[in-house]
Amino acid sequence: MIQEIHPSILKGEILIPPSKSDSQRAILCAGLADGKSIIKNCGESEDELNMLNTITDLGARIQHIDSNSIEIYGIHTFPKSKTIQVGESGLGLRLLTSICAAHDGEFILEGSGTLLKRPMNFFDATFLKLKVDFHSNNGYLPFEIKGPIFPTSLTVDGSQSSQYISGLLMAFPVLLGTTYLKVENLKSIPYLEMTLKTINAFGITIENQNFEDFIIEGNQHYLPVEYNIESDWSSASYWIVAAALGSDILIKGLSMSSLQADKKILEALAIANCKLINFENGFKVEGENRKPFHFNATHCPDLFPALTVFAALTPGLSAIEGVHRLSTKESDRGQALQQEFQKLGIKIEFQEDKMMIHGQASISGGSVESHHDHRIAMCLGIAGIFANSHVIIENAEVVSKSYPNFWNDLNALILPSDL
Repeated sequence: MIQEIHPSILKGEILIPPSKSDSQRAILCAGLADGKSIIKNCGESEDELNMLNTITDLGARIQHIDSNSIEIYGIHTFPKSKTIQVGESGLGLRLLTSICAAHDGEFILEGSGTLLKRPMNFFDATFLKLKVDFHSNNGYLPFEIKGPIFPTSLTVDGSQSSQYISGLLMAFPVLLGTTYLKVENLKSIPYLEMTLKTINAFGITIENQNFEDFIIEGNQHYLPVEYNIESDWSSASYWIVAAALGSDILIKGLSMSSLQADKKILEALAIANCKLINFENGFKVEGENRKPFHFNATHCPDLFPALTVFAALTPGLSAIEGVHRLSTKESDRGQALQQEFQKLGIKIEFQEDKMMIHGQASISGGSVESHHDHRIAMCLGIAGIFANSHVIIENAEVVSKSYPNFWNDLNALILPSDL
């Protein structure tokens, strides 16, 4: 699909869609609970639908209450053998791999799209320590797993992704005994906080010492509950940036008490001298006096695309730290951002772990490519609104991975040219 974006004025209200990160965790917890859970404000992204399909394959039952609420009747008896298709979700794969390994059975995990090109060597090393019979394709899918994990003391490296640690923390409570987990060099701590909050809502307790040492009692059971999915700060980041660049957009539905990592975008924009204007039902952002900024996105790497748009249209040199977190996303996002913004007349260079963006008062139009990455597609869509001429985005349909209505929402905000 090709999406053509013309320079436009955006004005209106945007209700932010549900968090696919929160949804996937909650759906899996509900699937593991023996009983009926109700999940409210569940989204329809590909990642969320894949998680629903996965727990159904494992024995859960799904019943839709209305357009965004579902009943999940959890898995009564975990299967002894199953081939599972996780789609293109890295989070889904990392959670489900550990969940399957925790159970007595033989499982094959498969994926699709860019997930087939993303290395997951963490499991090869970790499951060897856990005495799980595990085979991968040299660190890539498919995975063959024969569990169960036996409770032990384990030290792991958390620098690749907190999602691996989230998977372990979701799996260890169902083991037969206590597990002691030490995590070194942990990144994206807010996402691990989200995991702990979600599993606690479903009745699981874990002793956490400064996100370095975890004591996980075994023989715990996920309990059926009613759970409300938060709106997604990652999806919101594009509209927040559009507002900071001059669009009159009221952003609705977000929780200011959220533990989501990408709420940090408000800190980044504050550094850039932008102001938050609160209303009873949402907020706007004023960036008329914005300035170049230096922000560390190590623990919130999904903000790189949106912040790159903001930096590109803020004259001067901005710096974003944490580039090492970008290479194993749906694309190598650092390289993708550099290549595509160069086509729009913006110079991006790398200095050690920093992305340096040479911002300008305006950017050029042109033909760009999403790199089959939903976040690259969305950031280029926002960039096109502020370009000097139209921007053509190839493979723009990839937004369906996290935000299937993104292009519809963007078009709904565009003021007609005759006004």
